[in-house]
Amino acid sequence: MRAIFGIGNPGVRYQRTRHNAGFLMLDSFAGKQSVEFKPAKGDYYFARGEINGIPYFLIKPTTYVNRSGLAALQFLEEYKIELKDLLVMGDDVNIQTGRLRIRKNGGDGGHNGLASLIYHLNSNEFPRLRIGVGDDSIGEDLSSYVLSNFSQEQFDVLLQTFKTSDYLLYEFIRGGLKAMLDANSKIFDNDSANNKN
Repeated sequence: MRAIFGIGNPGVRYQRTRHNAGFLMLDSFAGKQSVEFKPAKGDYYFARGEINGIPYFLIKPTTYVNRSGLAALQFLEEYKIELKDLLVMGDDVNIQTGRLRIRKNGGDGGHNGLASLIYHLNSNEFPRLRIGVGDDSIGEDLSSYVLSNFSQEQFDVLLQTFKTSDYLLYEFIRGGLKAMLDANSKIFDNDSANNKN
């Protein structure tokens, strides 16, 4: 069993903000797989499906970004999924909008959602898919930037990225991190901006 956890803020107000890139990608994948989110007992919504006989969960916390770890901990305690089988997706201002990077583990990189996950799970040993939301207009106020909406041009770029992310998520469910890394290498073999380290 595998799980994909999107970082984001609940509510219509934040729906198309940069901080909700993880939610947006989960919604894209859920649509492709024809699964629907429903409320859980804990602080999250989940969708459940199966690919090649492997069951999976998609999780969107109902906590805010800086408390994402609470929802992740509730889910893991309920379903006993190993950290290596939990893929976390979140925005990254240090990567150009529309670019993707896979990491098998690591620190929070200044991201409050990742910091909360690392704290509550007491580990940074979980894979993550980092979604670029950066551009030249970031400025010094990162909080305002990530809580603002994508421009239409940026959103269109993100929509194109969903084609790649849908494929990578499918491969993660099918074969875990290795399968996703292999798929990433095939797609971006000559593209240094999309690396797997």
